[in-house]
Amino acid sequence: MSLLDRVESLKAKHAALEAALEDETRRPLPNAVAIAELKRKKLRIKDELERLAPH
Repeated sequence: MSLLDRVESLKAKHAALEAALEDETRRPLPNAVAIAELKRKKLRIKDELERLAPH
């Protein structure tokens, strides 16, 4: 897998997590544990994207 492929894959995962997070927060009784886990996963992906970005 090339670096570009990896970055695109991570961006897609980040977008999917963002959508899941939005869905969870819009529920009548959002699950705080699920929200926290989704946010942690998004942050891990964001951190990895920053490490992979050329400086």
